[in-house]
Amino acid sequence: DNSYTLSFLLVFFVMILFRPALSMYFNTLSSTESLTISNNRTLVSPGDVFELGFFRTNSSSPWYLGIWYKQLSERTYVWVANRDSPLSNAMGILKISGNNLVILDHSNKSVWSTNLTRGNERSPVVAELLANGNFVMRDSNNNDASGFLWQSFDYPTDTLLPEMELGYDLKTRLNRFLTSWKNSDDPSSGEISYKLDTQRGLPEFYLLKDGLRAQRSGPWNGVKFSGIPKDQKLNYMVYNFIENSEEVAYTFRMTNNSIYSRIQVSPAGFLARLTTTPTAWEWNWFWYAPEDPQCDVYKTCGPYAYCDLNTSPLCNCIQGFKPKNRQQWDMSNPSGGCIRKTPLSCSGDGYIRMKNMKLPETTMAVVDRSIGVKECEKMCLSDCNCTAFANADIRNGGTGCVIWTGELEDIRNYFDDGQDLYVRLAAADLV
Repeated sequence: DNSYTLSFLLVFFVMILFRPALSMYFNTLSSTESLTISNNRTLVSPGDVFELGFFRTNSSSPWYLGIWYKQLSERTYVWVANRDSPLSNAMGILKISGNNLVILDHSNKSVWSTNLTRGNERSPVVAELLANGNFVMRDSNNNDASGFLWQSFDYPTDTLLPEMELGYDLKTRLNRFLTSWKNSDDPSSGEISYKLDTQRGLPEFYLLKDGLRAQRSGPWNGVKFSGIPKDQKLNYMVYNFIENSEEVAYTFRMTNNSIYSRIQVSPAGFLARLTTTPTAWEWNWFWYAPEDPQCDVYKTCGPYAYCDLNTSPLCNCIQGFKPKNRQQWDMSNPSGGCIRKTPLSCSGDGYIRMKNMKLPETTMAVVDRSIGVKECEKMCLSDCNCTAFANADIRNGGTGCVIWTGELEDIRNYFDDGQDLYVRLAAADLV
């Protein structure tokens, strides 16, 4: 009987040893392997959340390489490699060629490549689909993120996933931004994009339509973007805006892995946060921007005016200002904005506090994070060009200082959101 027990243990041991290979999906592609449309093979991320393979959106559409959620009944794509160079027929192959990932078409021509011009890697490279949905290429013996030679997270399509970063990587000089699909059946680049502008002042995101600004996120105030008030703290999500010598970027992560959440820019012109669970039937729209078609439109009211949904007309001059062109203003064309009733004298000026505001566009703003609101006020008063100031960060009662010089643009108020904005007025207009 001993031999029976021994052979049973041996079989049991072998089963234990090889069990992962039997039950596990493959998430790596070695330099000798390939994925083809015809063999239908895919890569599946550890944890079974994401799947990478060839797809088409309908029976007459061309073929793409993409990543989607594996568990969801309704196919939801989060990344497309060759969105602007699809495969015209069911002959396509993804493989590692040299030190690049390439997609080859029916005539063995490359339609997409990671396009690295790096020297010879000492070890063979592998491609891997990570648990967070990032598709990476790395040295086969370097598992560390610093060893990634290329990653899909650096080249977003229309979707921001947890742990992805949206904005500038100052080391690689990449600005990672979202671009919508052309329509729900066509993943090629659409006309709506969502992009971080870090040129001057405080970094802000813009929703662009054909490259023209359609909506502004407002600056990050330590908790959220002042123009997207609905992105409130959810107990299963951590939001972060990183601003240092290496990058300026927004990211979020989930503390509850049984919830899926993503930010997507849609062909219809919206940026939205969508949330679901693997067993749910559909995605919930948690918030979207622009939320209202009037006050969220970029510069809808012109300089020194603010948009208020509770007034008619919607555009109002800031206290101490009057319409620049009264006739146009009365004909509901507020784009000319407002002008001061009394010019600033520089010495006797004061401030009004406007509550619950979306801060003005910060391209002409100066930021000093080391001082508080009192010193901010002094600094503004001592600069004759200063037109307004506010806290840079609303946490802990407010810290940091933003000072505007020049016109105040694209302002609105909120019923119970936004933050305090202090606008400089001549003494005569303070009453």
